[in-house]
Amino acid sequence: MEASRPIAAKRVHAVRPTKRIPLGEDTTKASDALPLPLYLTNAVFFTFFFSVVYFLLSRWREKIRASIPLHLVTFSEIVAIFALVASLIYLLGFFGVGFVQSLILRPSGDVWNDEEEENGVLFRKEDARTVPCGQALDDSLPSLTPIAPVVTTHKLLDEKPVRVTTEEDTRKVSCGKALDCSLPSLPPRVPVVSTQKLLDEKPVVVRTEEDEEIITSVVAGTLPSYSLESKLGDCKRAAAIRREALQRLSGKSLSSLPLDGFDYESILGQCCEMPVGYVQIPVGIAGPLLLNEREFSVPMATTEGCLVASTNRGCKAIHLSGGATCIILKDGMTRAPVVRFSTAKRAAELKFYLEDPDNFDTLAVIFNRSSRFGRLQSIKCAIAGKNLYLRFTCSTGDAMGMNIVSKGVQNVLDFLQTDFPDMDVIGISGNFCSDKKPAAVNWIEGRGKSVVCEAIIKGDVVRKILKTSVESLVELNMLKNLTGSAMAGALGGFNAHASNIVTAIYIATGQDPAQNVESSHCITMMEAVNYGKDIHVSVTMPSIEVGTVGGGTQLASQSACLHLLGVKGASKEVVGANSRMLATIVAGAVLAGELSLMSALAAGQLVKSHMKYNRSSKDVSKLSS
Repeated sequence: MEASRPIAAKRVHAVRPTKRIPLGEDTTKASDALPLPLYLTNAVFFTFFFSVVYFLLSRWREKIRASIPLHLVTFSEIVAIFALVASLIYLLGFFGVGFVQSLILRPSGDVWNDEEEENGVLFRKEDARTVPCGQALDDSLPSLTPIAPVVTTHKLLDEKPVRVTTEEDTRKVSCGKALDCSLPSLPPRVPVVSTQKLLDEKPVVVRTEEDEEIITSVVAGTLPSYSLESKLGDCKRAAAIRREALQRLSGKSLSSLPLDGFDYESILGQCCEMPVGYVQIPVGIAGPLLLNEREFSVPMATTEGCLVASTNRGCKAIHLSGGATCIILKDGMTRAPVVRFSTAKRAAELKFYLEDPDNFDTLAVIFNRSSRFGRLQSIKCAIAGKNLYLRFTCSTGDAMGMNIVSKGVQNVLDFLQTDFPDMDVIGISGNFCSDKKPAAVNWIEGRGKSVVCEAIIKGDVVRKILKTSVESLVELNMLKNLTGSAMAGALGGFNAHASNIVTAIYIATGQDPAQNVESSHCITMMEAVNYGKDIHVSVTMPSIEVGTVGGGTQLASQSACLHLLGVKGASKEVVGANSRMLATIVAGAVLAGELSLMSALAAGQLVKSHMKYNRSSKDVSKLSS
């Protein structure tokens, strides 16, 4: 009969070969010897394995934060390690090494995938051969040719029943005319946004068509770069798109600027806008610094060679001499708005009103509404014609406090408008504060934390550790830090290099680096004591501006450095104790840095040490090319 029989009810799928078991073969499984069912045993070992891993990772994280060597393990950690190895051996024995390799290594295209064979059909490339249908339809299992790397395990929902001819079909036509043996070409898959790790561990970012459209819009200027985070809802993706758009606009590569490995969500709305990456700054440790009978390991983020080593030598000299003592003299952040009146007389009337002690309590109540930590301490006024500058000072707890004092000042200005309606507020900051600028008002009145730190360094330590003498240090300090700075007309700069230490600690602990300007105000004093055998060294710093909450202190790396010092976050015992402690650590580190640098200058070692530790041996010209 020359007719093909259609199969209307069932579809024809590839028959999966089954394993034949001889009748006499024993079918007993190794899992039958387990006291629990196999699925329960696997569940127990899985839970056991991941619990032990979580425990060990938690312990190692605590050790890293506490600077404890990882090779020092407790009894519980030893037990956990043995449990980890035992559970891993069981899991590997159950699943088999081949299964683990299949998860790690990408299978080649000529391997038959059992899972794909069970759940779907294998798609081949369109068959364009023009051979007879009898040769085209071979029911044996041929060796598969390499297929495309992307294989889907879903069936074609639109697949129609296949008409199969028998061997009795004697039509002499080609397969291309009788049966369309090929499958329709599949549409190209839309790439998924992901970062894949290849065997060489180099991240590969796959962009979607939507990403390309957004990049094109940013380059064309139709989509503002600053709106990417709000539009996409993914800060990491927004940074990557902004980065690519910048490279196309500038024609400069940013491949050396890291993008991965940073939490961009943590800086949104508080630390940095329109990020395209982050800069790596090494962090060194100076210490231990013995300060007020406590030891501190001081983190310093810097790219200047010799700085950490020099500060560390100063810390050693202080430690061997019995430590340093540090005292907080004053704690108050300032903000100074400028207001204008029609006459100088009206400006003077407001000045008298604000400086009247009878009005202070009323103004303090208005000011203190802004924060539960902000407490008004004083108001000092300066008049220039019909312009009046109001310098408010308040405590701010463990925060650096610029936002707290600014909100309080705004409350007072709104209140004063009732009695002084002709007052014109020119700006909430009139530079009489003074913030991030060298100013005599900060040098004299102080801003933030005013600190003095001192130590008596023994003569033997001066000779053996600092490699100089007491007489040389005293003379150099007078001629350099005092007379030389006066000759230069310095304002708060009567020191050797206080700003070096201040800035390094500020960057490491998440402070505002720009505030090193006034925070580095310092006068270094040295005097021979104990009949000239020892030397008394002190630093007086009237405006150290630091905080342990808010701003960059919330970032992971900076928070870790604060945790190392024991001043992370707000103090739970005394309000503002952590920020005051941080200020004393800064002053103590400055004392160590001043002592070491002055000793190097007195001994003539500065140039030699910088040539040894502050110069790269690499050929920079070749690197830049």
